[in-house]
Amino acid sequence: MVKVAGIRFKAAGKVYYFDPGELDIRCGDNVIVESVRGIEFAEAACDVKEVSESEIVPPLKPVIRIATAEDRKRYEENEKKKDRAMRLCQEKIDKHKLDMKLVDVEYTFDNSKIIFYFTADGRVDFRELVKDLASVFHARIELRQIGVRDETKMMGGIGCCGRELCCHAWMPDFNMVSIKMAKTQNLSLNPIKISGICGRLMCCLQFENDVYTELKQGMPDNGERISTRDGDAIVFESNILEQKIKTRLILEEKTEDKPEKLSTEYYIYTKDEITRKERKKNPPQTPSEKSGPKKRSRRKSKSSNEDANISLMSEEQLKVLGDEEA
Repeated sequence: MVKVAGIRFKAAGKVYYFDPGELDIRCGDNVIVESVRGIEFAEAACDVKEVSESEIVPPLKPVIRIATAEDRKRYEENEKKKDRAMRLCQEKIDKHKLDMKLVDVEYTFDNSKIIFYFTADGRVDFRELVKDLASVFHARIELRQIGVRDETKMMGGIGCCGRELCCHAWMPDFNMVSIKMAKTQNLSLNPIKISGICGRLMCCLQFENDVYTELKQGMPDNGERISTRDGDAIVFESNILEQKIKTRLILEEKTEDKPEKLSTEYYIYTKDEITRKERKKNPPQTPSEKSGPKKRSRRKSKSSNEDANISLMSEEQLKVLGDEEA
């Protein structure tokens, strides 16, 4: 076991492990540490604890010290400089006519480096911009391009639930979200209802997905034929949380002369009260069918739909994406 201090650089950021040494670090204490970006002001996310060696990436960098009053004052001064840095950087962006949106700026604790975060549709040649900024601030300049999700996490806001955005308030990482999750939870594939402020799929689709996936096991699909105590029926709606199925009974089977006749009334059953009928399996292919022309398939990454701008899509496009994931 290794003694570590969990350190966080932002309010809802990742927790990194550092070597506390002999320091008595408590949760919420401000500390000074050295990261790959230089000397930084951070906060302890938990008390000093012991973790297994498999959870760390050695060697651990030490916590330099617990922040003093002077350190906190310097940190506050750095925060006050951000407005001026944002304004000057935006002026330089306008001067060079660069197609980029400035999002945020960070000073390292020792002012040796300034990091500007921006979003853009494509790659941006900002070499001249970096030279101009370096001549103004007399420090190392880094311009870091981020995605719209990271932008929303930095800026914050209020979600459709009326609460602060999860990514800004407490989520340290973005989990994979897919349209299949919305379909599993019987949500409307209306882009307005399932996309967040960032225009991507809402992160909260993932929160209850495991529960819905477990409860949906054994539940019939809409349009499926099932057997009930009252006879065969067609499924019209399934309530996953209540484990109930809304159906219409089949009064007369479909023939060549007349269509299938269903009951006008709806009948509701629980999952335990119905029996699913075996679906017809496709017949095995013959060797000649197997050797037919093959279509070139595109390999898609798991996060391709997650990164798509859902807010600009129609319901039909979302259904197609959901079918591709399935």
